[in-house]
Amino acid sequence: MKVDKTIRNILVAEIVFPILLLVFGIYHGLMQVLYRAGVIKDMSVAGIEYYQGLTLHGVINAIVFTTIIIVALGNIVFLYYLKKPLRPAVQWLSLILMFGGTLMAAWAMFTGKANVLYTFYPPLIAHWTFYLGAALLIVGSIVPLFFDWLPNYIAWKRENPGQKVPLAVYGMLVNHIMWVIMVVPVVIEVLFQLLPLSLGLVQEINPSLARTLFWAFGHPVVYFWLLPAYVMLYTVLPKIVTGEGKLYSDGAARLVFILFLILSFPVGLHHQFTEPGITNNYKLIHALFTLGVAVPSMITAFTVAASLEYSIKAKYPEVKDSYLYWLAKIPYISLEGNKWLVSYFMAGLFLFFVGGITGIINASYNMNQVVHNTSFVPGHFHTTVGGLVTLVFLGMSLYFLSQLTGKEIKFKGLAVLAPWLWWQGMLIFEYAMSVAGFHGFPRRTNTGISYLNPESPLYRPEWVGYAELSVFAGVLIVVGFVFWAISFFGTLLSPATKEADLEIPTAEAYHDEKMPALQKLTPWVVFSSLLFLISYIPPLYDVTKRGVFFDSPGYNDKNPVPITKPQSAKEDKNEKAELR
Repeated sequence: MKVDKTIRNILVAEIVFPILLLVFGIYHGLMQVLYRAGVIKDMSVAGIEYYQGLTLHGVINAIVFTTIIIVALGNIVFLYYLKKPLRPAVQWLSLILMFGGTLMAAWAMFTGKANVLYTFYPPLIAHWTFYLGAALLIVGSIVPLFFDWLPNYIAWKRENPGQKVPLAVYGMLVNHIMWVIMVVPVVIEVLFQLLPLSLGLVQEINPSLARTLFWAFGHPVVYFWLLPAYVMLYTVLPKIVTGEGKLYSDGAARLVFILFLILSFPVGLHHQFTEPGITNNYKLIHALFTLGVAVPSMITAFTVAASLEYSIKAKYPEVKDSYLYWLAKIPYISLEGNKWLVSYFMAGLFLFFVGGITGIINASYNMNQVVHNTSFVPGHFHTTVGGLVTLVFLGMSLYFLSQLTGKEIKFKGLAVLAPWLWWQGMLIFEYAMSVAGFHGFPRRTNTGISYLNPESPLYRPEWVGYAELSVFAGVLIVVGFVFWAISFFGTLLSPATKEADLEIPTAEAYHDEKMPALQKLTPWVVFSSLLFLISYIPPLYDVTKRGVFFDSPGYNDKNPVPITKPQSAKEDKNEKAELR
């Protein structure tokens, strides 16, 4: 289909801008493994401090890159499948808010005024521009949903009574509704705790309340990253693997989206198993829901595998009766047509399998105690958001860039090799980090100047080999990204060779079940929201109990001295009187 030039330019900007930032994010990821292995024995390189770089790596890769790319994918999906134009004014507003907010937060991070890491836990406090920038990014990401996607969805339903909305639209709509729900607690944290403390409007805040509000957002956001990748797995992968493949079950795919809508929210407390004062019963409930999230992922594993098996066997009759040999017919490395994308999906799926297993360990209370705050945790999430999610986003970004600019993909051979280098590097990285985590190797810490420094009294030689292996893995990952970047920017800077248009390879359903209960989203959204409230009101009450949790002034990462005045002179006098 043809795309309006203004909308096309906006879509290209929504793809290119986060990729440019991702270059910085990947660079700081490499610097992390060099710091932690002791290759760099310092607190800063080129004016960027260790925790400053760690913040840039986490925020750019996990928040900025993913959010803007997901908005771009949502715009493309709604535009292509509903065949209804996007509104330029809405898209410009979204773009300006997201880019402006990102640049505002980037200024705070690059100038060292926001060394608070991806989780921005208080009492560490950043410059107010970091929080306001993040808020603008979130608002900008929601604008298309309310002013473009939902109106077009409602209009399509009115024009096509009784018909199922296209699966890709269904998935992206559910995903963004989840996004709107999950950002509520973190917006409350930012607006009523972090911003006032950063601006000096209050002297102290409750860090435990802030952490609980953050994780009410911080784990559901994993599924916000994941579901767009699932959309592409269901619609694109079965089609491109043979050119005529089918999705095994449309109903199973829609059920997966609804299950994520329900199960994604009451899970955040499994990040707070060691938090005192939160009743263990609530932690148990969240642990069970977290384990329950494995169910839609297992349904996805079956659906994708069945889709691939059906598609391959329909194309190659000689493997029709085989149990496993059909796997050898998947074009893991191919330059034919759109089959180059298969490498991104398959490498991502292989990594996600490992990520799912290690995620179950994190969700299990007893096993979590073994790996809590060790390198095992980043080892896990690098195979989820850094595995399937990132590889699908990179592959589809390159594909849509070519489509929207009318340019042939350059250096396609490098583009096909890139995900396999990334896969190998990330698999080695996961092994090194996870096994080191079993031996107590800490996360976040600049271990190169302490635990892995032979001159330090804290030296732990048993961690050295794992840290050095993670350096090798990091180099492989970066080489894979460089291969992809050469193809991406080579395509971007090349002259157009055809008229720009938009086409998404889409697999038809082999089993197209009706399942009317899944067609109306409103009841599921209401049920999900109520479950969210029920699961979080008691623990939020717990962390606000007086005498159990205490308020704290703000600090920065440079000095263990409060950066705000703890209390007024009058309050100090009253407190001393009470003590007497």
